[in-house]
Amino acid sequence: MRSHTCPKCQGSMVEGFILDNPHGAYSVTNWIEGAPEKSFWSGVKVGKKAKYEVQTWRCNRCGFLESYAAG
Repeated sequence: MRSHTCPKCQGSMVEGFILDNPHGAYSVTNWIEGAPEKSFWSGVKVGKKAKYEVQTWRCNRCGFLESYAAG
């Protein structure tokens, strides 16, 4: 696991993720390219837009969260 330094307090940060729980199934949050388009059936349209899992780092000292969607 890589080490990150908090930009707010210079504390150490640990990697984690933000959990989604749609319809009782667990999944990692995704970043979707473009503005959201509403869909009657699914809430938002996703289609073939670029999708990236979101990595989130949390500071052990102040609790600051920093997220990345690396491709």
